[in-house]
Amino acid sequence: MGMIKLPNMRFYTYNGVFDEEKKLGQQISVDVVIHYPIETAVRDDDLNTTISYVDIYELVKDVTTQQSFNLMESLANAILMALLKQWHQVEGIDVAISKDYIPLAGIYDPFIISVSGTPADLAKWCDQ
Repeated sequence: MGMIKLPNMRFYTYNGVFDEEKKLGQQISVDVVIHYPIETAVRDDDLNTTISYVDIYELVKDVTTQQSFNLMESLANAILMALLKQWHQVEGIDVAISKDYIPLAGIYDPFIISVSGTPADLAKWCDQ
């Protein structure tokens, strides 16, 4: 089983709960890992038979920058669902979102939200 990893994709958004986040915006980082049988999908060395990381990036960028969420958890779920709907041939997808700055006094590393899912999970989630 292979993986397509797109780490540290950075986007400027206006997502968040606090007024400052919605007004001033902030940079977030999105990591995506696609678990995918690359070794069998690319035997013919043809981009049309595999998943393009450019297409993954564009989908993540669109969800992240064109929608607004209060919760990073909701953004992570929206990215996961969009990816699963687009590429049914994957074995699983992991999405992590890091916020470098939170309007919170203290010293801390970026806060990270992670979600994972499979095409079977998508079917269950859509039935609810």
